[in-house]
Amino acid sequence: MAMMGQRLVLAFDFGTRRIGVAVGNELLKSARELTPLPARDGIPDWNQVTRLVEEWQPDLFVVGLPLNMDGSESVMSTRARKFGNRLHGRYGKPCQMIDERGTTREAKQIAHAAGHRGNYREESVDGIAAVLILEGWFAHLEGLPDGRVSL
Repeated sequence: MAMMGQRLVLAFDFGTRRIGVAVGNELLKSARELTPLPARDGIPDWNQVTRLVEEWQPDLFVVGLPLNMDGSESVMSTRARKFGNRLHGRYGKPCQMIDERGTTREAKQIAHAAGHRGNYREESVDGIAAVLILEGWFAHLEGLPDGRVSL
């Protein structure tokens, strides 16, 4: 396990059809999107997740927690917590949850500015959302409000 401040992190934007994935380095505070994982009713192909874990050897996982705008739990936040618990249980790595309110909207704005045509079912923004989740987590570690305007 790397020392705090030098950890490699895999971040996930949980969804029922797709799960966005990003990888980042805590020291550099940088994140980049990876190919989203297809999911069936929120359940990924765990063999694909295992391949990601083997390839990147993360020190911990971060999973976005889709709370309601008033901060209360939602059905999706309960499912995201369950996904985080499964990651921890399967791979024995710590998993931290972080408030992800606003990330999908922000990801769509970023994609639109980059020329996205607006068909999010075909061209997802889940990877961008996972990057925003991980960048928000890095900012949270530094005690910053979150580094993101939309939260």
